[in-house]
This record gives sequence, C-alpha cells and structure tokens, in this order.
Amino acid sequence: MSQTDSRPATQPDPRRWKALIFIGLAQLMVVLDATIVNIALPSAQTDLGISDGNRQWVITAYALAFGGLLLFGGRIADLWGRKRTFIVGLTGFALASALGGAAANTAMLLGARALQGVFGALLAPAALSLLAVTFTEAKERAKAFGIYGAIAGGGGAIGLILGGFLTEYMNWRWTFFVNIPFAIVAIVGAVLVISEPAGSRNRNKLDIPGVILVTTGLVSLVYGFTRAESSGWTATSTLALFAAAVVLLAAFVVVERVVAAPLLPLRVILNRNRGGVYMSLGMAVIGMFGLFLFLTYYLQVVRGYSPVLTGVAFLPMVAGMITGSTQIGARLMTRVPARYLMAPGFLTASVGMFLLTHIGLDTSYPALILPGLVLMGLGMGTAFMPAMSLATHGVEPRDAGVASAMVNTSQQVGGAIGTALLNTIAASATTSWLTSHGKALATAATPEAAKAVQFQGMVHGFTTAIWVSFGILVAAAAVAFTFINAGRPGTTGAGADSGAAKSDDVPVLVH
Repeated sequence: MSQTDSRPATQPDPRRWKALIFIGLAQLMVVLDATIVNIALPSAQTDLGISDGNRQWVITAYALAFGGLLLFGGRIADLWGRKRTFIVGLTGFALASALGGAAANTAMLLGARALQGVFGALLAPAALSLLAVTFTEAKERAKAFGIYGAIAGGGGAIGLILGGFLTEYMNWRWTFFVNIPFAIVAIVGAVLVISEPAGSRNRNKLDIPGVILVTTGLVSLVYGFTRAESSGWTATSTLALFAAAVVLLAAFVVVERVVAAPLLPLRVILNRNRGGVYMSLGMAVIGMFGLFLFLTYYLQVVRGYSPVLTGVAFLPMVAGMITGSTQIGARLMTRVPARYLMAPGFLTASVGMFLLTHIGLDTSYPALILPGLVLMGLGMGTAFMPAMSLATHGVEPRDAGVASAMVNTSQQVGGAIGTALLNTIAASATTSWLTSHGKALATAATPEAAKAVQFQGMVHGFTTAIWVSFGILVAAAAVAFTFINAGRPGTTGAGADSGAAKSDDVPVLVH
C-alpha cells in the first residue's frame, strides 16, 4: 500500500473531496469522544462499581494521554507519513473503544480510556495535516476547512446528544462501541482514496529529549488543573504539578532551540499569525467547555431534562456552528483577512454567553437559552474555520503534522483548563452563596423549598462561571485581532497573508 502519491505537490489530488469525507469522519470520532462518555459516566459508575474518587479518571485518563502526546503524534505523522499514521490511529482507537465497551472492571475501563487518548493523539494531527497538504488552493481550502471547522466545533455538542440517546435507549457501553463502525468506514476510505504529496515527510531523527520533556510537561499541566478541581488551587500537590509543568516546558523550549531536528520547530509557533491562532483558540475553548459543562448540569439537575432532551437542547448550537463555519466563514475567508472573521466570531459567541449569564430557576428555553446557544454556535463556527486553516497554511510540508498537533494541543489543554478552572469557580461561588443564605435554607418549610434554595445557589455558581467564560471570549477576540495580521489568502505585499509565502519569516530570536 503506497503511502504517498507520485503527483507533484502543486497538483491537486483528484480524489481530495472524497478524502475529506473520511478525514472528517475520523475527526468527528475523536471530538465526539471528548464529551460522549460524560453523559454515560453515571451509568458506567453504577454498573462497574467505580468509586467517587476514581470516577474523574474516566475523563482524566483520556485527557492526559491525548493532551500529553499530541505533539509527539504530530511528529510521528511527519516521520511515518500522514496516511500511515492516520490508519494506525484509527485502528488503535477502534480496538481501545472495543476494550472500553467490554470493560469488566474499573482498571479495564481506565486502561481503555488511556489507550483511546494515545491513539487519538496519533489520529487527530494526522487528520488535520492530511487536510492541510491535500487542499492548497485558497477557495477549495476555505470550503474544506469550513466543513472541518464545523466538525471540530460542533462535535462536542453532538457527543452530548449521541451520548444521551445511547445511554437512555441502549447502554452506556455503546458510547464506546459506536466508534468501531466510524473507524472501519474511515479506514476503508483511507486505503482507497486518501493520498499525500510525494516528498512531504520529515525524515529527520526523532527528538527524544523533546518528546520526553513536552509530554511530561503537558501531562503535569493538565493533571495540575485536574488536581486543582478536586484538591484546591493551593494544595501542595497542585502547586508541585504546576511548578513541574513550568520547569519541564521551559526546558523543552531550550532543547528545541539547540537540537538539529526539533520535535517542535520554533518557527511554527513564533510566527505571529499561528501563535495568535493557537492562543486565541485555546482561550475560546476554555469558555466553550465551560458552557457545555454548566448548561448540561443546569438543564438536567435544575430543569429536570432527560439526557436525550438535554442533548437535543444543544442542537441549535450545532446548527449555528455548521452555518457559521460553512456559510459565513468559508464564504468570507477568501475575501477578508482572518482576524476580521475570528475576532467578530468570538465577540458574537460572547454575546451568546452574556445572554446565558441571566439563567434562573425557571428561565424559558425559547426566550433566552435558545438565542444564546445559536449566537454561540454562529460565532464559534465563523471563528473556528479561518483559525483551523491559518494555523496550518503556509507551513512547510515537513512541519504540517506538528503544526496540526499544536491546533489540537491548544484545544485539548484549553478544554482541560476550562473544565477545572470554571468548575472550581462555580463550586466556590455556590458555597459562598449557600453560606450567606444559610438562614433561608435552615428555615425552609418543606423539602421542596430547601431544594429550591440549593438550586438557587447552584445557578448562582453557574452564572458566576459563565461570566468568567464571557470575559475569556472577549479576551480571545482581542488576542485574535491584535496578533493575527494575515491578509486575504493569495494576496501579496504589505498586509498579505503572512501564513503563506512569508509564513516562516520569524524574528531572529528563533535561532
């Protein structure tokens, strides 16, 4: 099976649109898995007898392996070839999913989740870098990344919907088994129609010190935020993990500056436009994951929605993301500079977030929650598409895998930070509110009245955290507008797309 195509790198692949179907399917599978297990977790916990202390590891085991190994996975894609890495990642992800669905105890389930993260870290950057080297013409690239951006942005919400249906009408194990048909179809498609340009691999020797430093550094960072959620921000273990992350990641940067073949060439991230994309995208994901978390709890616990109805409630957001990505972002990407899509997109999403700060015990879904979700979806969809494209546009083919991995790393680390940070803020705000309203709780005449007071405290915590998410989205818009100065794709001269011909003209400090 040939892993590359003999066609020149400048000649479009005639099967590129068919390839997009299978690349998108694989990306959907990975993104779904970040949220689909969340709704199934209570059922899995009861079935397998997982303790409350170990429950978080069902999510954390995946996040640690995935977030910690993404850069390594991107480099492997550049070294092995994206198609081969794509197929290996799909196969491993499917086998790990089968293991998770068949789990007989806690250890088996946690091991399966960690393996899913390992193979997801191979698969995600391989998929995005295949897209980057397959679509090179500006208008086609806009359409392709519009579809990919909609999948990346809306997949998490789709996971909530699918997780609700599978858990309520079938069994929690199907939230794992559902990945197997996705993977089989994508593998067959990859073998038959996906190819990559000849000469696009990076065959340099693998940077082992860099792999060790960045993997342990990212794992320490992600685990530190997870520990902060459970043990507190000032706990010795939390502070030690953050300190270790700073030291390890700083050492990684030093190593990358001096080795001959770095894992992450600093030219990839020190480019002004790509750096702006990675930073603003990570911040936006922090805010978006907060919304998923709190709105899910609000609808199920406070409003009494079933898992399925909760998933359906997110559908307008998914529709907004698809519309924003394919109809707004993709159509305007070749006409206006990326920052004029990303910054307004994040601001539009922040308006939706602002509406959701006004939820209460009996808030109307059509009057407030629905428009908030639609605006969130439209804004994120519009911003995600040019972000995905600009993050990989103009990168040398040998760096496509690692540049793609940085996109996924910013999202994954942002999601982990958002979940821990915002959950801690919400819990603290709820505790403070209940403490200050202790008399009302103590004098409640009926259990229903006491529950209403508790729910008010919970909603106060949610709205406090959503206010923080609102601020983070506004900051993401400011970063995108300030750092990203690329012009329209295909333009030249001043203000041109510095992610294109001049994408790697970085300051002297790189060397």
